[in-house]
Amino acid sequence: MSGDGSALGGAAAFGSFSTDSVEAARGFYADTLGLDVEHHDDEGMGPMLRLRHPGGGSTLIYQKDDHQPATHTVLNFAVDDFESTMERLRGRGVAFAQLPWTDEDGVARDPEGRSPTIAWFKDPADNWIAVMEADGES
Repeated sequence: MSGDGSALGGAAAFGSFSTDSVEAARGFYADTLGLDVEHHDDEGMGPMLRLRHPGGGSTLIYQKDDHQPATHTVLNFAVDDFESTMERLRGRGVAFAQLPWTDEDGVARDPEGRSPTIAWFKDPADNWIAVMEADGES
């Protein structure tokens, strides 16, 4: 669909996912990851966070009593300097997952260059987050 206002073509969109603790999420996303975080406590909806991303996008994180961690990646961060970002995140206590397709440092590297270099870690509610090498088109 085009952005001509038909159906949802012209609508602003944002992603969302749940957490078991907005307070733990706020500390992690603001302090550990260094993101722009706004806290909201809606009377009907409960506590929520809005992550503000460069370029105007956002992600809503809402507290859910029966939260189940996502089994897929809920946030992807494309960075220009992958190695430096990894070093800074490790210095802030982020532990990268060692998965069947990653090396001992938790990094997946495609020797043929078809996929970006990428690593995964979890937030305090066990949701998957990824940091990857920007492809220059971001």
